[in-house]
Amino acid sequence: MKKFIKGVRFAPKNYSDEVEVKIQHYKKEGYKLPSRHLLRTEEQLAGIRESAKINTALLDYISTNIREGMSTAEIDHMVYEFTTDHDAIPAPFMYEGFPKSVCTSINDVVCHGIPSTKEFLRSGDIVNVDVSTIYKGYFSDASRMYMIGEVKPEMQRLVQVAKECRDIGVQTAQPWARLGDVGAAIQEHAEKNGYSVVRDLCGHGVGIKFHEEPDVEHFGKRGTGMLIVPGMTFTIEPMINMGTYEVFIDEADGWTVCTDDGLPSAQWESMLLITENGNEILTE
Repeated sequence: MKKFIKGVRFAPKNYSDEVEVKIQHYKKEGYKLPSRHLLRTEEQLAGIRESAKINTALLDYISTNIREGMSTAEIDHMVYEFTTDHDAIPAPFMYEGFPKSVCTSINDVVCHGIPSTKEFLRSGDIVNVDVSTIYKGYFSDASRMYMIGEVKPEMQRLVQVAKECRDIGVQTAQPWARLGDVGAAIQEHAEKNGYSVVRDLCGHGVGIKFHEEPDVEHFGKRGTGMLIVPGMTFTIEPMINMGTYEVFIDEADGWTVCTDDGLPSAQWESMLLITENGNEILTE
């Protein structure tokens, strides 16, 4: 219950005095700060971590069972069965009308690929499997890339650099840095390797809701954007394209995002908790 005393609202404190001092300092300096409700309480973090454990175990399960010749509908079935067997809910299912429990994105599909009984994994494919879990009202999110059969070296390199971009983003997302620092570091590494970073989609806050503030862009300029504050939870999930960064949404289903030039794309996603001393990887 909210308490009001002479017009002042008191909320449970979920950060240390040291963090509060720094927040006030940066506020006076004019920095863009996250809303206080985005700084998780210990109770919230306990629930988010439990959700994240299921989400990571699910990706481990997929890693063991994904294979050449299976349909993406089989992946969707695995996700639904595993998640519900753990008393959890697949977050994508019917989210804003999305019809399945997981996103399966093959080759030139950047993200939000819809599983189908008519779509099969073939030797040479690269596929992103993006899973999100709701457990007792708490959300978690992550994705991994899988290489099926004999994958061309140039595709293997794309997958590897995309993973490096994710890792660099994680390393850069430190307390009191800026979100622009994260985007710039990812963009620099991608472009140094001859790739582009998708600009129409981004990472996001997650934990109490599926998608929350802030938007986490994977391109940008250092020293800009929201200040990264201990207690925040968000994803880093750069989509790295072999060709142009331009994308389009398939009008047939209204969800599937593809590269504009038909060249392949790769993505890895992790969910982070920002701590006072660094960050904690909740899912990967």
